[in-house]
Amino acid sequence: MKEITKDMCIGDILDADGGTAVFFMEMGMHCLGCPASRGESVEDACAVHGVDCDAVVAKINEYLASKQ
Repeated sequence: MKEITKDMCIGDILDADGGTAVFFMEMGMHCLGCPASRGESVEDACAVHGVDCDAVVAKINEYLASKQ
């Protein structure tokens, strides 16, 4: 996976790179195995957890870019 967007499903991101789980855990999303959370978009999850979505997307994309 090269880059994520805020409208992507969390489950798809986790399936592509399990190392991204840490970024979701850092924002308080400890229910990553739950089917409901895996179906949420990054934007929806950030809204529920009161986190800046653009900042989360940027962190994950920096992580993914560092792996290439």
